[in-house]
Amino acid sequence: MSDITAPVRFTPAAPRTPPLLAAGPIGWLRANLFSSWLSTAVTLLLGYLLVRWAIGFVDWAFVKAIWSVETGADGRPQTQPCRLNREGACWAVVTENHRFILFGLYPYEEQWRPLLACVLFVGLYVVSAMRRFWRKELAIIWLITLTVIGILMWGGVFGLTYVDQERWGGLPITLILSTFGLAFAFPLAILVALGRRSSLPAIRIICVLYVELIRGVPLISLLFMASVVFPLFLPEGLNIDKLLRAQVAVILFAAAYLAEVVRGGLQALPRGQYEAADALGLSYWQKTGLIVLPQALRIVIPPLVNTFIGFFKDTSLVLIIGIYDLTNAAKTAIVEPAWVGFGPEVYLFVGTIYLVFCFAMSKYSHGLEAELNRHRRR
Repeated sequence: MSDITAPVRFTPAAPRTPPLLAAGPIGWLRANLFSSWLSTAVTLLLGYLLVRWAIGFVDWAFVKAIWSVETGADGRPQTQPCRLNREGACWAVVTENHRFILFGLYPYEEQWRPLLACVLFVGLYVVSAMRRFWRKELAIIWLITLTVIGILMWGGVFGLTYVDQERWGGLPITLILSTFGLAFAFPLAILVALGRRSSLPAIRIICVLYVELIRGVPLISLLFMASVVFPLFLPEGLNIDKLLRAQVAVILFAAAYLAEVVRGGLQALPRGQYEAADALGLSYWQKTGLIVLPQALRIVIPPLVNTFIGFFKDTSLVLIIGIYDLTNAAKTAIVEPAWVGFGPEVYLFVGTIYLVFCFAMSKYSHGLEAELNRHRRR
């Protein structure tokens, strides 16, 4: 008989599920909100305050709110119910003035045109956010869409009534300033960032001076210079539109900040990427466009989007020089004697519009960053 025994077969045990209190939502709550007595006390206190505030806000904004008011024989809104209602919001100030807030002094019967322009702007953002449209044809789409927006806003052709630029206002002005400002500032920022790292002293010094001078002054001062000081140096009889001057100031200011963000991405790129591109025999522009810039911009997606969001909101500063953007139109709407004292409702409405655009940019940046960095998690 053989002394060799048969091998024992190993049967893996069935996978065990983690304890209910250590995984899932309950585990997350225990680890983050109820990990100690102090954390539990702070969580309960903040939860109580948050629930109490939420109930009070819902009661003020919806339950006891007034949504519309009657119009008197003189055509003026009768705001007595709003003034007597101290416990609820008066959204009638928004429902009665929403067209002025959104479109400013644009002719009432022609306000479908700025509305369509805003829809085209949003559609352009959505198309540009889809990676399958990141081709050369996207530039043609931008050119055609912006041309159509210009035709809609100005008119004077195709049977559209001409509307002077002084009568533009509201949301279209905000979208125009932010879209053109960032669209032109971003390429300029890339050139300035590359110039700051150039081996040519003249180019490097010019780029450094530009960035330091622009970043050393607030945007309001540039807007004042563009609106008040710059016309003093123009030849007699030559006048450049105030909106165009403000647009140039926004572009120059945004480019200086974006250039520093891009330069940070260029410096964060490993030196081996530059050396590998040189070893392949690529020219400077081939190396920059095909290897360096794509990786550098991917690194700085979060600060880039943060800068975009900041400048989208900073366009409201043009109210200082009398341009009727969304914020200035809202401010003007509550100057009317009938609506004095109802500013919170109007500014909450305007703030919601800004929140929608900024939140969309933030969520898109998170998704884009995760998609572009997917290969690093493998």
